Amino acid sequence: MAQTQTVIGVFGSERQAETAIRELRRQGFSDNEISVIGPDSGKHGQQGQGGMGGDQVGDGATWGAGIGGAAGLLATAGVLAIPGFGPILALGPLAATLTAAAGGGIAGALVDFGIPEQQGKHYEQEVKHGKFLAVLKTAQDARKAERCLKDQGASDVRID
Repeated sequence: MAQTQTVIGVFGSERQAETAIRELRRQGFSDNEISVIGPDSGKHGQQGQGGMGGDQVGDGATWGAGIGGAAGLLATAGVLAIPGFGPILALGPLAATLTAAAGGGIAGALVDFGIPEQQGKHYEQEVKHGKFLAVLKTAQDARKAERCLKDQGASDVRID
């Protein structure tokens, strides 16, 4: 059985992250492996106002649909309020980790997901500055995922 590795990359815009996720899927990576975290622009709904439910369904679906349709990642999409951080959009398996580690912020969730603490803090700062993270936890070819993220314009790509 192949060892699970975490691959992470930083994107300067929501559109770049969406494009990268579509390409990862095209290359055979599943929604169970792919997560995205980024700042919430306010168009995706608000926590405490039904989250992905109610009137915000269309808003949250806009981002989820952009990265691959109404199934998969959208099922785990949510806008989370992180203390001292503000609202962020989290999709995929990392969203559940982030919810459980809310007190530790994004850095704490990334550590729980296999990213070293110092790197987790660095990536948290990237999101604070408006960037988006694509994170894959995969037993597949991590180098393939790394190449895909780089080919789609990601910076600061690493495998842990």
